[in-house]
Amino acid sequence: MKKINIKETIEIVCRFYVFFFLAAYGLGKAIGGQFYTPDLIPTHIESMPIKQIPNFELAWVFMGRSYGYVLFIGVCQIVGATLLLFNRTKLIGTLILIPIMVNVIVFDIFFLDKYGALASAILYLLMLIVILYINKPKIINVIKTLTHFDGTQKTSIKEKIIKYSYVLIIILAVFVINQLIVSWLGYGKG
Repeated sequence: MKKINIKETIEIVCRFYVFFFLAAYGLGKAIGGQFYTPDLIPTHIESMPIKQIPNFELAWVFMGRSYGYVLFIGVCQIVGATLLLFNRTKLIGTLILIPIMVNVIVFDIFFLDKYGALASAILYLLMLIVILYINKPKIINVIKTLTHFDGTQKTSIKEKIIKYSYVLIIILAVFVINQLIVSWLGYGKG
C-alpha cells in the first residue's frame, strides 16, 4: 500500500471544499438568487426611508440592483472554483478567488450584523492560502521568472533622461486624451 501524502491530501481537501461552496455561491449569483433584485425587494424594506434600512438589507438591495455586476462576480467564482479541480489550473483558480474572497470578507465585516457568513468566507480564504503555501516552490519560481532582470546592459544618465522624458510626454498625452474622453462622456454623479 502506498503511503498517504499529507500535504497532497490537505491540498485536495482545500481545493474540493472551496470548489463546492464557491461554485454554489457563484451559481446562486448567476441565477439571481442571492441578493434582493429590484423585483424582489421585501415590502417592509421598500417602504422604509433609506436612513432606516439596516446595513444588511441595504447591502443586499444595492448588490442586487446590478445583475451585470453580480453575474460577473458569480461567473468569476464559478470559473475560479472550477479551475481548482485540475492540477494544471489550481493556482490560477486560487489567484482568481483570493481577491474575490478578500472583497467578500470586507463586505461582510462592514455590512453584516451576523457573522456566520464572514466565518465561512475567512475559512475559504485560509484554504486558498494553504493551497498557495503547499505550492510555495512553484509560486517562488513564477515570481522569480516574472521579476528576473538581466542587469548586464548599462545605460548612461543621458540615455535615461531621454528615455524618461519620452515616458513623461506619453503619460501627459494619455492623461489629456483620457480627460477629453471623460469630459465628452460625462463624469457621472460620483
